[in-house]
Amino acid sequence: MATENSFVTDRGNGGETHQHVPEKGPHTGTGHLTTNQGIHISDNQNSLRSGERGPTLLEDFVLREKIFHFDHERIPERIVHARGSAAHGYFELYDSLADITKADLFQRKGEKTPVFTRFSTVAGGAGSVDTPRDVRGFAVKFYTREGNWDLVGNNIPIFFIQDAIKFPDLVHAVKMEADRAFPQAGSAHDTFWDWASLMPETTHMLMWAMSDRTIPRSFRTMEGFGIHTFRLVNAKGKSTFVKFHWKPKLGLQSTVWDEALKLQAADNDFHRRDLWEAIESGNYPEWELGLQLFDEKFADAQPYDVLDPTKIIPEEVIPVRRVGRLVLDRNPDNFFAETEQVAYCPANIVPGIDFTNDPLLQGRLFSYLDTQKSRLGTANFHQLPINAPKCPVMNFQRDGQMQMNVPKGRANYEPNSLAAHGEDGGPRECPVTGFSTVEGRTDQQESGGKLRIRAELFGDHYSQARLFWRSQQPAEQAHIASSFVFELSKVGLDQVPARMVANLRNVDEDLAKRVANGLGMELPKKAQAARDPIDMDASPALSIHANMKPTLDGRSVGILIDDGTDASVLAALAKAVTKAGGKAVVVAPKVGGAKLSDGETMKADGQLLGTPSQLFDAVAVVLSAYAAGRLVNEGAAKQWVMDAFGHLKAIGFAPSSKPLLDAAGIKEDAGVVPLEKGFADAAARRYWDREPKLRMLA
Repeated sequence: MATENSFVTDRGNGGETHQHVPEKGPHTGTGHLTTNQGIHISDNQNSLRSGERGPTLLEDFVLREKIFHFDHERIPERIVHARGSAAHGYFELYDSLADITKADLFQRKGEKTPVFTRFSTVAGGAGSVDTPRDVRGFAVKFYTREGNWDLVGNNIPIFFIQDAIKFPDLVHAVKMEADRAFPQAGSAHDTFWDWASLMPETTHMLMWAMSDRTIPRSFRTMEGFGIHTFRLVNAKGKSTFVKFHWKPKLGLQSTVWDEALKLQAADNDFHRRDLWEAIESGNYPEWELGLQLFDEKFADAQPYDVLDPTKIIPEEVIPVRRVGRLVLDRNPDNFFAETEQVAYCPANIVPGIDFTNDPLLQGRLFSYLDTQKSRLGTANFHQLPINAPKCPVMNFQRDGQMQMNVPKGRANYEPNSLAAHGEDGGPRECPVTGFSTVEGRTDQQESGGKLRIRAELFGDHYSQARLFWRSQQPAEQAHIASSFVFELSKVGLDQVPARMVANLRNVDEDLAKRVANGLGMELPKKAQAARDPIDMDASPALSIHANMKPTLDGRSVGILIDDGTDASVLAALAKAVTKAGGKAVVVAPKVGGAKLSDGETMKADGQLLGTPSQLFDAVAVVLSAYAAGRLVNEGAAKQWVMDAFGHLKAIGFAPSSKPLLDAAGIKEDAGVVPLEKGFADAAARRYWDREPKLRMLA
């Protein structure tokens, strides 16, 4: 690695800067710039020319290699989940699960398995932003002793469709419209809602998509799910159904819609930056892996099909058993090599884990592998370091584009008898430790004629959507109804909003009326349901608001200061925030900071105009009376506190700062408190009861 002392700097003939290894060496180290063939480069600033002003020569292999590689630096982006952020870490098992699975990573209490986890949006391209209303991908690659296991899911436990054959239609509909290439990264347009309104099976997922689950505050404060029903298999061959959950240590947190829009303007990389900075500062994000375990008897007794990917099993019916923790403790060394080239595939499982006949899962098992070849250009993508297993890989697969292994010997087939003739005959299958598939059931129509048909229970499209709606708190229901109104207001096809509201009448009459009223339309006739919906018990576990943790742990508080700010008050506030587990971030009109009451200058972490309050989880205003009087005429300062108030956050204030709050029209409530009245406690919450006083909701 080059350091400032290992090279000298001078100017070339045209005044260009050259940094080069000293002529008098040494020349045996690693600090020499080379081509990809290891040939030392003498000049990295100028092409080889015929004369000082002549044409560039074709023989300049340094130029050709450099430009060739640059021209091919970009690979095709993912069709969905293109914009992603990722980190390395480990999974630590709490207790052995040998009784339910023979998977090696679940055998030994306390064992840590390396992982690489990628979070993403779905609809937007790689150059889109972090904060639109969208589902978030949550994919974990476990590098186990028995090979790689990829748990590829989302932050929502269900999906839009029941059969993989509809996936191209879903993506085509939600992506930017084909003739105009907009909107980017959003579903509020004609084609998506036209398609969704004609697909009643999407209704449950639409309820989640219109909820605050799709505008999370952070990757660190969202849940993850494997979506499908899988199987765990123990050493005796006994099979148990399982649904996988990731539960965030910091609890669930979301934004509000206006806040998400303003975050998009304030920081396109808000979630990416949050993840990176949390890891860099040692506040490692953490989730617990939870399992919902059940048998065939339970599955057969439910009024829905557990293989239907548009259905959940409520946690109140089968509690989530927490079996280990996921800790992300290292950022990628290179975004392209790791985050961009990582290839997840739900078909990557290990002995002790198996698939079910979920028709969406079955399609994914084919699609992902095909996609990786298209994106990464070679069947050998598994040899890239980020994808390579951390256990021995031994088989007879050979050659192919970008083959990076160098197999020895003649054994590229089996069976063979080369070992009997003194040569290496290669590896062989193992019935004992090798992967074996669980046998299907003959009593559940798992055999018979070739049919294009769905099971009848898949026809209940509304019962669980109704369950989700009735499990939300009033503020969350208002957000869902308002989201439907906003999205459908962007639709120009006359029949679509009415068709969508007709579907919603099967979910809840009040919801349908609120959406129709928000759109200014008559309530349409209820859509005919394929199966009549049933009422299920509410599931409080589905509510974000009911499960938020009142804590500052892992969160940030913006503190507005200016010249004359009381130094002792500021110090006490920062100490209280830090003690509560939060991060104190100082904001000032000038990035150089402000001169405090003790004469010392406090450098700001952010400048007022470029550091809006939506970047924080709570704010405090610590101004002198003079500064407060001056800032009442500063639009950015008033907007700073107005947005915090409008986004239902706590606001702490020193008494001398009150004029700024008054100018912004902010009244004291449970979340607007003087600093001496326990601001750190107030900052650990959001104040949802404030919202109806601030904006019209459906």
